[in-house]
Amino acid sequence: FMLSMLGYCVGLGNVWRFPYLCYDNGGGAFLIPYLIMLIFAGIPIFFLELALGQYASLGSLGVWKAVPILKGVGYAMVVLSTLVAIYYNMIIAWSLYYLFASFTSVLPWHHCGHWWNTQDCMESSAVANRTNVTANFSRASPSEEYFHNRVLKYSSGIDDPGTMSWELALCLLLAWIIVFACLIKGVKSSGKVVYFTATFPYVVLMILFIRGVLLPGASDGITYYIKPDFKHLLKSKIWYDAASQIFYSLGVAFGGILTMSSYNKFNNNCYKDAIIIPVANCATSVFAGFVVFSYIGYMAHEMKMEVGKVIATGPGLAFIAYPEALTLLPVSPLWAVLFFFMLLTLGLDSEFVTIETVVTAISDEYPWILRKSKYKITVLLCACVTLYLLGLPFCTQAGIYWVTLMDWYSAGFGLLVVAVTMVTGLSWVYGVRRFSSNIKEMIGFEPNWYFKACWMVISPLLVSFIFVFSLVQYKPPTYDGRPYPAWASTLGLVMAFTSVLMILLFGIITVCRQQGTLLQKVRSACRPAAGWGPANLRAEHGPGEHDSINNASKLQVDNIPLQ
Repeated sequence: FMLSMLGYCVGLGNVWRFPYLCYDNGGGAFLIPYLIMLIFAGIPIFFLELALGQYASLGSLGVWKAVPILKGVGYAMVVLSTLVAIYYNMIIAWSLYYLFASFTSVLPWHHCGHWWNTQDCMESSAVANRTNVTANFSRASPSEEYFHNRVLKYSSGIDDPGTMSWELALCLLLAWIIVFACLIKGVKSSGKVVYFTATFPYVVLMILFIRGVLLPGASDGITYYIKPDFKHLLKSKIWYDAASQIFYSLGVAFGGILTMSSYNKFNNNCYKDAIIIPVANCATSVFAGFVVFSYIGYMAHEMKMEVGKVIATGPGLAFIAYPEALTLLPVSPLWAVLFFFMLLTLGLDSEFVTIETVVTAISDEYPWILRKSKYKITVLLCACVTLYLLGLPFCTQAGIYWVTLMDWYSAGFGLLVVAVTMVTGLSWVYGVRRFSSNIKEMIGFEPNWYFKACWMVISPLLVSFIFVFSLVQYKPPTYDGRPYPAWASTLGLVMAFTSVLMILLFGIITVCRQQGTLLQKVRSACRPAAGWGPANLRAEHGPGEHDSINNASKLQVDNIPLQ
């Protein structure tokens, strides 16, 4: 379980997103708000989800028997996971494409002169030999043109889809086949795979780190990475970026933590897991920063450029700047194979849990049918086929614009609203005393005052702070300086707030299904549903007794006061 959760949390974002944010926010100064957000938001919310899923042994939909009025939070998590799974597997498909292209004697993005290169293409050696490099010097690198003109063949915008790339479509198909094959026997089979996929990236990172720090100029890159610029602490952006990185890297409010912990033994020490996993995840980000910036420093040294001029943000760091750095190493195809295989394993770990979240949620809604092995495999197959078909637009010439659009919106505003609703609902509606008592049933002691204070006040306020600033700083997306049309931005906003609508819709439906006056309906919808409790208690009753147990338990549940 520990490796599965670590593999889920440690993903592609640890390799390129954290180093960029640290670079963009004053180097070492970024670590201060980063650690504050980890302590007061990341770890407490991670523990809350971990404990809730383990106590009920249910996925992101079933656990909301605890607070029926918040059943929409579970559906919102499924929506978020589905949207992310669609475009995340496209990034894995790009990794597969580069992995296959690396099995050659000379990397195809090493030199200019190919049919996809333009007259602006200039190799690193040509830059290094220039004597008149200026601060405003810019060029089109072979790796950049390979990514844009060969892999993506990208068009002028999202409204110009162009043609379908059969190469990318096949890579995407292979990515989904790998996901299906590894999850075909459920979480146990993915748990065996994760022994390799969760540990291999650390081996590669260590190899690349040792090689990188020995390169000339590496110290310049590392100094740039860790040098603090404390004036950035006075800006709101550094706090927002630190909080968002903690949030997304740990995977809270996506439902994946609930899903994975639902397979735990009832007495598993989830308190220990909730400390070790987030700390290990954040340590991985920091270490990946040293690896990345050692190579960026080397690139700057070789090309006689400033460190700040050679770094690319977002997907560019993984698919443009890093491949270019690999061409500067001896036996570059070997290093390229190791690097892109590492990206593949990083992405697959997170994709495994994301898909398992969706399938487990569906299975929990129809437990007497879909939890049978053959039916669950059918659900998994249908999910993979459907998501593959929905991902085919990413394989067109406008694919990069669609990936950027979904990455920008799908898990943005909605994710923050889901997190605030989840933490507030469990702390104030279900009751922090009742929840603490449930945790004591599992591990033998209640969480301390730190966790209770974070759940009730500190974490909701911090996440609300993130949400407010994300609205204040909202800007429509762009890619490569090209703005999106109004219809695309509108579609993105619809994706962003679909999960919020799920919370409202299913909350209203749950209230309407209750009996009595409006106030009585609301109070009834806020109490735990009949049959709520540990899985071992529910297992004592077969499906034939299901209705009679619910009716009998309902009378007891109605007498439980709100806490």
